[in-house]
Amino acid sequence: MKNIFEFAEACLHRTDIDEKLALTHQAWQLLQSQRLSLDSDRPVLPIVNVKFPDRPQLLAPRHMPQRKLTNPGGVIAFFHAIAHVEFVAIYLAWDILYRFRGLPDQFYQDWLRVADEEAQHFALIRAHLQSMHTDYGDLPAHSGLWEHATDTADNILARLAMVPRCMEARGLDVTPAIIEKFKKLGDDTSVALLTRILTDEVGHVELGSYWFKFVCRQQGYEPEAKYRELIREYYKGGKPKGPFNREMRIIAGFSNAELDWLEN
Repeated sequence: MKNIFEFAEACLHRTDIDEKLALTHQAWQLLQSQRLSLDSDRPVLPIVNVKFPDRPQLLAPRHMPQRKLTNPGGVIAFFHAIAHVEFVAIYLAWDILYRFRGLPDQFYQDWLRVADEEAQHFALIRAHLQSMHTDYGDLPAHSGLWEHATDTADNILARLAMVPRCMEARGLDVTPAIIEKFKKLGDDTSVALLTRILTDEVGHVELGSYWFKFVCRQQGYEPEAKYRELIREYYKGGKPKGPFNREMRIIAGFSNAELDWLEN
């Protein structure tokens, strides 16, 4: 394979986890060496064709077991949940570059980099789980993450608003406090893993902000007003609840006006 959309189809429509990680890294390496075509000469298959592995079992959020970091089982359950978030994030990065065509080459290069970084995150978290005698798929996982993609499969602005600028941005709000909990527990390995992920996620949200504003300008929308409109339309419950990490969100491209609206 030498075309980015061939790689995307394989990663979205095949279920083998190790193959998915290897293909993602291979595509990124080909792009780095300028050997990956970005020609959009393949049709876009419907999002219902996307396939996930048989495991983990997916449960509605209300049926997910509660987890406390003060015992080993809780730590395992926490990192299994993080592994699932990072695994779905690989799909989300591939799907946004696969599904939405006709954008500048930089758009596809940026989201392939995100896919590669999410694959790195997943592999690190999976290895951490394996060191605790658990593998990804051994526990149930949250079923709702991919719904953000299916809900926005025909709307690039809604996808950018709901995935990097809502779902991933939530990580900027909650992860620093979780890192502090692991610091207090003396768990340096977990602290290092979560710090690495948080650092990269700031960049992912920043890309979401950049491309959201780019497409808004392209389509003649005022970005802040369009963001409010899309969150009201697509976010279940009206809009996300705080507290919000203003400092990190501003670094990641949010405006003070957007944050004031979210907080109020």
